[in-house]
Amino acid sequence: MTIAAGTRKPVWGPLAYHAFGLGAAFFFLAPFVWAFLASLRPGPEAKEPPLPPWPTTGISFDTYRTLDTFGAGIWQHTANSLLVSAGTVVLTVLVSVLAGYGFSRYRFPLKNVFFVLIIATLMIPFQSILTPLFIILARLGLNNSLLGLMLVYVTLQLPFSVFMMRNAFDAVPKEIEEAARVDGATDLRLLASVLMPLVMPGIVTVAIFAFLNAWNEFLAALVLLSDNNKYTLPVLMTAVRAGRLGAINWGAVQAGVMVMTIPCLLVFLLLQRYYMRGLTAGAVK
Repeated sequence: MTIAAGTRKPVWGPLAYHAFGLGAAFFFLAPFVWAFLASLRPGPEAKEPPLPPWPTTGISFDTYRTLDTFGAGIWQHTANSLLVSAGTVVLTVLVSVLAGYGFSRYRFPLKNVFFVLIIATLMIPFQSILTPLFIILARLGLNNSLLGLMLVYVTLQLPFSVFMMRNAFDAVPKEIEEAARVDGATDLRLLASVLMPLVMPGIVTVAIFAFLNAWNEFLAALVLLSDNNKYTLPVLMTAVRAGRLGAINWGAVQAGVMVMTIPCLLVFLLLQRYYMRGLTAGAVK
């Protein structure tokens, strides 16, 4: 049986689609490959600018060992960043879920006004409130502490997170909630057992943004922390980038970039299937 010429599928369309996809993938992956190859350069070669980026005299992990000579050591600063980022994620998710559920399902005076005020804080530059935050933490005895830095990150992340969770709860049909209440579910049981699985894409999206922002934030950590043992990875990278006596170890810089990049990639790749669903939650009713 022959196929008519008019029904033959076009060939150039799929080829162009895959070619564009490969080109975009190369465009985004090239910096990571460049940094990884440059971090494997050995000895004196690592101290030279990464041109070309690949090692020419062999592969070595000396640059990663060199990172442990800066500050309190790479492991200590990595632990600080992980602690602050994980705490920021937990507190942000907890508060934003409760706040988003309240704004979505409850009626109380000036609800819309309060919600608009929360969203309006997104327009306030963080740098403009850094000094008041420093004074508040000093009065509370939380200055130069990872807990104080964590609370600052949670505060900065909450407006966007509350907005996301309110939209996620709005996308859940109220009939599901009413059916659970008929079965005798209380508010907390309803939220934990019925609604949270349905809004999991929104929760994961909030968690991803909270982790990435806390992991990569530099200015607040630099200003609010003064103990070398409590600095996070972005602050450590300034010491690596500045070098000693003006000499920059480019291999150590690229190794630090990889150390900071890998957790972000792992978190995103593990949770990416929830990401787009969370961003579009509540967009269509």
